[in-house]
Amino acid sequence: MNGCSTNQNPADGYAPPGWPENVRPPGATDWDRQAVAYLLDCCPADFRGYPVLRRHPMVLAAFARHSVAGQRRAATDGVSMARSDLEQRVDQRVIAEAVDAWQAELARLARVERAVDLVSRALGGERFTPRLGEPAQRSRNISAWQPG
Repeated sequence: MNGCSTNQNPADGYAPPGWPENVRPPGATDWDRQAVAYLLDCCPADFRGYPVLRRHPMVLAAFARHSVAGQRRAATDGVSMARSDLEQRVDQRVIAEAVDAWQAELARLARVERAVDLVSRALGGERFTPRLGEPAQRSRNISAWQPG
């Protein structure tokens, strides 16, 4: 399939911007199984021990949303407290590196939060369609799709 195709059929599956790379588009074969695996990866490892989360993907999606939001709050606290927590223990260069790490983590978590929201909406039945002017590579034909 040509990557410049503009006649994308929504039934072929479409992954909107921010969709996780390792999850097939909604409507693709096994996409929901991959979505559950992705959401479990966004949660603490111990969550895998709760059967209700595997049986009910919407419950898992809610747990994942809260878990990622909590991680973002912790990272925000980490940025604001890094200097006072570390100033007596390490030099300023190390503190600056620690703050940079927290900020990188905040950016990563913002992307994860977006992906979890999209997956949750898709599990709830929402289907996405490309917007006018959106880059063609965001459309993913199911027959050509290979998870990353």
